[in-house]
Amino acid sequence: MEGFLFQASIYLAAAVLAVPIAARLGLGSVLGYLAAGIIIGPALGLVGSETKDLQHFAEFGVVMMLFLIGLELEPKALWDMRHKLLGLGGLQVVVSSLALMGIAMAYDQPWGVSLAIGLSLSLSSTAIVLQTLSEKGLMQTAGGRSVFSVLLTQDIAVIPILAFLPLLAVTLPTVVGPDGSILREGAAQGAGGGGHEAAGAHSPEAAVAAVRLIESLPAWGVTLVTIGAVVGIVVVGVFFTRPVFRFIHAAKLREMYTALALLIVVGISALMTIVGLSPALGAFLAGVVLASSEFRHELETDLEPFKGLLLGLFFITVGAGINFELLAADFAIIMGMALLVIIVKGLILFGLGWLFKLKGRDRWLFALGLAQAGEFGFVLVSFSVTTGVMPNPVAETLLLVIALSMLITPLLFILYDFISRRSAEAHVRPPDDEIDESGPVIIAGVGRFGQIVNRLVQASGFETVVLDNNPKTISVMRRFGFKAFLGDPTRADILRKAGLAEAKVLVVALDNQQSARALVQYARAQRPDLHIVARAHDRTDVYHLFRAGANDIVREMFDSSLRAGRYVLENLGLSEYEAAEAQRIFYQHDRMSIRELAELWRPDVDPVNNKAYVARAKALEKDLETAFLNRTDEDDKKSA
Repeated sequence: MEGFLFQASIYLAAAVLAVPIAARLGLGSVLGYLAAGIIIGPALGLVGSETKDLQHFAEFGVVMMLFLIGLELEPKALWDMRHKLLGLGGLQVVVSSLALMGIAMAYDQPWGVSLAIGLSLSLSSTAIVLQTLSEKGLMQTAGGRSVFSVLLTQDIAVIPILAFLPLLAVTLPTVVGPDGSILREGAAQGAGGGGHEAAGAHSPEAAVAAVRLIESLPAWGVTLVTIGAVVGIVVVGVFFTRPVFRFIHAAKLREMYTALALLIVVGISALMTIVGLSPALGAFLAGVVLASSEFRHELETDLEPFKGLLLGLFFITVGAGINFELLAADFAIIMGMALLVIIVKGLILFGLGWLFKLKGRDRWLFALGLAQAGEFGFVLVSFSVTTGVMPNPVAETLLLVIALSMLITPLLFILYDFISRRSAEAHVRPPDDEIDESGPVIIAGVGRFGQIVNRLVQASGFETVVLDNNPKTISVMRRFGFKAFLGDPTRADILRKAGLAEAKVLVVALDNQQSARALVQYARAQRPDLHIVARAHDRTDVYHLFRAGANDIVREMFDSSLRAGRYVLENLGLSEYEAAEAQRIFYQHDRMSIRELAELWRPDVDPVNNKAYVARAKALEKDLETAFLNRTDEDDKKSA
């Protein structure tokens, strides 16, 4: 027990120290976990042989992750992805396997070993890639969706690959070394398991008996059992989860929700393992079935912490399991092999991205994001050794290549960020429009905020000159019949052509806060008499715009929040008049407060540390309470 607690403390301490540092440096959490594993493993030797056993446990984080991803995908969305699953994903696995097989054969490996190598290296890291895509907010991009489709196809492909690999051993002769030692033979040389025997070696007797029973069935019987397991998951998910959740809800014990969520994932994984399917695939299927359930968010909330910790533990074990002695002996060769795998897969993925019409940054994300080998490669390599397909020396080198490629993956995403920024900077945009109109109102920026202002003003019979620097936004405006001009509203020549000298009102609705402040400051310097209405993101932005010279400053969420508060008051028993009056008092008091606090606000001091600002804010809050008390007293007098 003491040893377990000591090891747990080491892993947790390494994660707590390394991951925040990596995140602060912009390297991402995955690289932080991998670095933590290297530090406590090969570097300091704080962890040892238990790492491999722990890695099998930590791989359950991948299962949880796919379950949670399934919860985000309704069956219709999955059906819509069928072309990418079969076409893009299938081509990636086949072409990458054949290309890497050809390279292995060029290095004098037998074709069976080469095919096993190609299949093992063709699969990418579901854990690292999906975690990084989620952190960077790239899952909903075209490139992110294509990456996910390929990863899902790869997870499905593991099943037929595991069934196919043992057939290769039949065709291969025993390999004997120069000293007469056998370099490859049967399962006695195994380095791990991927089949039922390995899975059941330390399993309870009931699980072992179930596995043996299924193996004793004829082929058609195994097929029926497998189909029955999948159908069972669907039926239970559709018809039985709601009654069970209601039963749990009646207990009013919060921890029971967590227990049920874990039971769903663990139970499905056990069932899939018994029938010989991928636990990750089963969990994903269950997630898709439950995607339309009203308990979906409950499941996500309960499982998210477990998924994060287990995935982090998995990445740590990958880093801790790197054999630096073997790497040091043949560093150039092994590193060259890892880079060769990344380059070959990257080129294939880039070509497939072009074939499937991915463009620009999405194609680079697709190619760089999937260029590594993955955690399923560990399973396939170990299984290849167990079944006599691959010799141990080749397997040890291959495992190191897979680990190194995974270690390099966060750097590939950093490269993608660099390419993405460069491509955005180099993006060719249409030339600015020739502004041939003028009006009493200039609207700078026509996003969600600016377009509402524009429609209201135009509907009231006044002319507006709309400026925006986004070609796509201008195109959409024109498609709906609104006239707008492409040009940077912060440029003096654009403002001059738009009629700044004659305009009565300037509306500043730019997304970029610095640009908005600069525009207000310039316009105020040019036209002291101009009325400037500016959009602010928050209270601090209000103060900046106030100092820049804006007349009316509108916080983008303020008015909508007031309306929401009024609806709350109405549903708490206040009449419409009373709720509207409360809204009016709060609005007027807030406007007055903002103007007073703006005089005390200092841009070089945090408001919390500004004593005069804090003192006045407290006093104003008491004034607000007094105003509401006075209103209540007046209402009581009227009713009396």
